[in-house]
Amino acid sequence: MKRVFLAILAVSGLCLTGCNLLNGLLDPDGYIDKWSGLVNEKKYDAVVNGNTITYGEHTYTVNGSVDYDFNPAEFAKNPTASVVFSNIPSGFNEFQAIYEGLLGKSIAGTVGMVPMAMEIYARSSSTGKKCLTLLCKDDATVDGIIRVYRTKIVPSSAAGADDPYLQRYLPAALLKGADYENQYRPVEPYTVEMGPTANKPQESKMAPYGTVYYTYIYCDGWESRNRGVDLFLPKGETLYKVQGCSSCYVQCRTIFKGPWEGLK
Repeated sequence: MKRVFLAILAVSGLCLTGCNLLNGLLDPDGYIDKWSGLVNEKKYDAVVNGNTITYGEHTYTVNGSVDYDFNPAEFAKNPTASVVFSNIPSGFNEFQAIYEGLLGKSIAGTVGMVPMAMEIYARSSSTGKKCLTLLCKDDATVDGIIRVYRTKIVPSSAAGADDPYLQRYLPAALLKGADYENQYRPVEPYTVEMGPTANKPQESKMAPYGTVYYTYIYCDGWESRNRGVDLFLPKGETLYKVQGCSSCYVQCRTIFKGPWEGLK
């Protein structure tokens, strides 16, 4: 009887160990991205010079502005501003420094950080979630982005890494010059082009109070070139927040030949 009891315990322990291991492999947060090694938290002093902020050897520049001084009846979908940058931020420290130091203080700069946050999340979900939490209006916005976006970048247990639904290159699809025909290889330095929508800014009628700004990112990853990004500026504050950007992580055009080379 004692031997039988010990055997049952051994089998139970094996099952628990195996199940825990399997759960770890299937947990999206446990997935190791090919470019995860690019994530680090080296600290440098962020230096602002006009419309450019430098962090270590990385530079980020905001050109133009997103203005709403136009006649809606004569609105034309064209970029009016851009964010030009040398690299994806290496980690949360850099992301926070450039957001609070320069980019988050303008509509254009904040919109330009959307693909940056998406790429960081794809490399490291824990680091990326911190970046999204800083960038977005509230936890509900962050949770909504992650719930859908991670299904596009993390292989499922059923389909595996060859699932055609996976589109690890989604962040690159938002960058200038990247499309499915060139395997989403953007021009360098990387550029995010944006402009206003035909909808004028609206004052929030419910708490928290502030103003909502409606913008487009212009890119070639989808049949429709404009991807909507809604921003929120809380009353009395100077840093813009992302309120919604669901069209930035819907299925883009699929690469049919050649691998995606990644972003630096």
